[in-house]
Amino acid sequence: MSELDIFLQQVVNGLTIGMIYALIALGYTMVYGIVQLINFAHGEIFVVGAYLGLLAYSLLSRIPQLASGGALILLPPVLIFSMGFTALLGMTIERFAYRPLRDAPRLAPLTTAIGVSFLLQNAIMIIAGPQDKSFPYLMTVKKVSSGPVTITNLQILIAVLSLGLMFALHGFIKNTKTGKAMRALADDRQAASLMGINVNHVISIAFLIGSGLAGAGGVMFGMYYNTINFHDGYMVGLKAFTAAVLGGIGNIPGAMVGGVLMGVLEGLGAGYLSSAWKNVFAFFILILILLFRPSGLLGARVVKKV
Repeated sequence: MSELDIFLQQVVNGLTIGMIYALIALGYTMVYGIVQLINFAHGEIFVVGAYLGLLAYSLLSRIPQLASGGALILLPPVLIFSMGFTALLGMTIERFAYRPLRDAPRLAPLTTAIGVSFLLQNAIMIIAGPQDKSFPYLMTVKKVSSGPVTITNLQILIAVLSLGLMFALHGFIKNTKTGKAMRALADDRQAASLMGINVNHVISIAFLIGSGLAGAGGVMFGMYYNTINFHDGYMVGLKAFTAAVLGGIGNIPGAMVGGVLMGVLEGLGAGYLSSAWKNVFAFFILILILLFRPSGLLGARVVKKV
């Protein structure tokens, strides 16, 4: 393969994982845009979503009518189950871990978020075990070649699902009453409260949506790599947070762009250096960008400006 062929192939591979990073990054940026909290437990919620997807598949595949239908039949209920549970988990964490500390100094909720992260990580290890779990093939992977570039139907499916969820969120924030309330809270929480907006309810919805998207990302991650582990949330969550910062923390379109760019950088690092150095390459590029543009590529702005 020529250098151009390798470049194009790695870009395609990077775009796929970048879509997953973008979904997870949206949860970070939504929460920060509204309550200025970095939810470090978000990566573990992503892993919970992956394990729930595995559990849902194990249960549904025992039903012959569903098992014979392939991905088109199995994937929707698997996604709904995973997203629904992680959404409720995110709301529960917000209600009992973060809400009591909302008016405390910023170090208190940040420390709590780290504590919740370790709590979830160890709970997953105890319940599911420390060994890698094999994620089933929900669909037969088929390769499609377009010139020097090879893309699979699984990569296309991940891209379509991710883009669909991203645009659905963008439309929700822009056009719904709750979305407008989120933008109002991001602008001025006290003024929004005086205008009659239920602050606690809106923040809970933000955690619900962000955690649900992380659950979807977990299922797609498992489908793509076919293996999951309880500690996957640390590195993937860190990359998704980095993607949010890269695009501009608090900026929803920025999280999308940052996630895709993070995946592409990782893919190029794996292609031109090695898989062992791909993380170093991606974070090195991030450092260079933030040295010259600390607010991120699209600017660190609030949710109201999407």
